[in-house]
Amino acid sequence: MTTLRWTAPPGTRGLIFDCDGTLADTMPAHHRAWLAMLAAHGIPFPEPRFYAMGGMPTERIIRALAADAGVVVHDIDAMVHEKERLFVQMLDAVAPIVPVVAIAAAYRGKLPMAVASGGYRDVVGRTLDRLQLRSWFQAMVTAEDTTRHKPEPDVFLEAARRLALPAEVCVVFEDTELGLEAARRAGMVGIDVRPWGKV
Repeated sequence: MTTLRWTAPPGTRGLIFDCDGTLADTMPAHHRAWLAMLAAHGIPFPEPRFYAMGGMPTERIIRALAADAGVVVHDIDAMVHEKERLFVQMLDAVAPIVPVVAIAAAYRGKLPMAVASGGYRDVVGRTLDRLQLRSWFQAMVTAEDTTRHKPEPDVFLEAARRLALPAEVCVVFEDTELGLEAARRAGMVGIDVRPWGKV
């Protein structure tokens, strides 16, 4: 494995990291949890669509999938909790995405850093705890903290606000098209970490 070298662009004063698929290699476990939960409802969730919807809160994904499948769901909150419960059971298998965590390690204590995720606070917190990363970040913004979600810029703008920084001096690390579009709309530099999985 070669070592990735990344240097913050001139003028950068803060770093904002997505969690799932960016700091933590959680996406396969999330997909398995989704399939297990949705099977009882007869709702499909093909892998390409799962990755295309990365960054959306669970509740919004359930509504979209159910509508497309023509399935009436009666208790979305219960479905959300079941999906997240299944994922938490798989947390022991979650590993860091080494090149991204290495960047966070390099800038820890040098620049303010935040996590901004479409996931729910409890699960994001547990994921960061699993990787022993939570203390690295001065702020954590999750699905409960904004009413609009990726590709809207709100989660990143809120992260910058909590870091007491203007949006334009923040760099965002993301692994989804929705997240990168949210960074663009926030006026921030967006870094696509997906190619780094091969580094």
